[in-house]
Amino acid sequence: MQLEGAQKKLLDAKSSLACHKARHDVESSKSATSDDIGKVKVEPKSSATPSPMHVDEGHTQNQPQLRPQLVIPAANLNMGEAKSLADPSMKVPSVSGVRSATSSSKRLSDTPGKLKGDMTSCKNSSEKTISNSNDKQASRKLQQRVHKDLISSIRTAASPHIIRFQTATLISNQGRRKMRSIALNPFNDKLFVTSSLDGVVKLWEVQAKGSSTSLLSSRDCLSAKRRWPEDITWHPDGDSLFSVYTADDGDSQVSVLNLNSSKNEVTYLKEKPHLRGIINNIIFMPWGDPCFATSGSDHAVILWNEKDGDNVWKPKVLHRNLHSSAVMGVAGMQNRQIILSAGADKRVIGFDLQTSRADYKMQGDNKCMGILPNPSDFNLFMVQTGTPQKQLHLYDIRVRQREIHAFGWKQISSDSQSALINQAWSPDGWYISSGSTDPMIHIFDIRYNSSQPCQSVKAHQKRVLRAAWHHSLPLLISISSDLHIGIHKINQ
Repeated sequence: MQLEGAQKKLLDAKSSLACHKARHDVESSKSATSDDIGKVKVEPKSSATPSPMHVDEGHTQNQPQLRPQLVIPAANLNMGEAKSLADPSMKVPSVSGVRSATSSSKRLSDTPGKLKGDMTSCKNSSEKTISNSNDKQASRKLQQRVHKDLISSIRTAASPHIIRFQTATLISNQGRRKMRSIALNPFNDKLFVTSSLDGVVKLWEVQAKGSSTSLLSSRDCLSAKRRWPEDITWHPDGDSLFSVYTADDGDSQVSVLNLNSSKNEVTYLKEKPHLRGIINNIIFMPWGDPCFATSGSDHAVILWNEKDGDNVWKPKVLHRNLHSSAVMGVAGMQNRQIILSAGADKRVIGFDLQTSRADYKMQGDNKCMGILPNPSDFNLFMVQTGTPQKQLHLYDIRVRQREIHAFGWKQISSDSQSALINQAWSPDGWYISSGSTDPMIHIFDIRYNSSQPCQSVKAHQKRVLRAAWHHSLPLLISISSDLHIGIHKINQ
């Protein structure tokens, strides 16, 4: 009996010792896990790229392999900076079940709406070709031009500076009605739009550095009374297109095509300040806060300002009685808040917004059909008139009733001067391109002491309405009544 009791006590002692040893192993394991977790650190933001683990190549064979240290980037780092903190050749170990992973999971589950919103925002931003409003405002500031004196060089050259064009590429406008207008995007230089007499506005993209162009989308922009746009212009941010129609029959006068919308929505402004007739022109002013002016057959010039930043535009009548006939063109001077208007009554009026009066007045010899300030010389502007062979006239706004230069082209197919024929300045301000009723693009070098074009480019089969200079590429883009868009590359 004593022997059996002694054996029982010995078994109990061994069992107690085993339990004690097991508890000790568990506590040691917990301590080691805690130490590993303690090694996880938050890496502060730094311009240098830290190495997650230093490896001495001369001793790796004599030392046991160490588990790489996990680096969690600081919360204020973006994903690109976070990736730069890790060695690309090293895989980050899984930390499922560790406290840091648990807390991350909790943060994600606590904010599913925010995560969904961020994902949607990222997706939308990657699909948009036009940046956000802050970027656009910064871009507008960068694009503000510096005044350069060109007036002193006008008519000083005995020979012109010839532009060498390559053979034109003609692209179908993919429509059955004639085109009316073309406008190049001021923010994204790959994009431009055309409008046609069927009311369809088409968005195009310049490809291969100007070798071709492709149609991206089209949108019906007819007014409520089914009128086509008489004129179009881009918002300075390049994300919406404004069109004007007519004031007759209570029709919509201004529409806005929002290209940031997935549906390319067209909205019509409620205000209708023009009293009657066609609204001939719409243009944004070259100043800080976006505003645009319209001119119409009711002799009026209207200035529109945005209210509350919610696509609500309020019109202000600048004048209705300074012109005695239709106002065919309107534009803003860059150096002063003066709005120029050109009328069929042969008058050019410069209305000063600071003094609310006509600061500049000029009477011409023929009806005025358009007006364009020079992009480089802020005192120089061009007026298109109905005078045969001298359709274009240059003026200095500092000197009244003084014409600096007059030039034009001889028309063969027709003697009438059409207001649908428009001009454009080259980005450097030295050249003017003009369409014509003949299938020609006329180029004028304002330094050339001549009243004739320095060159004429045959490009289309029917009249050319306009040839616009590309902002950054050596390129002219023209539209014609032959239902084609012309791409004219310039040799450099």
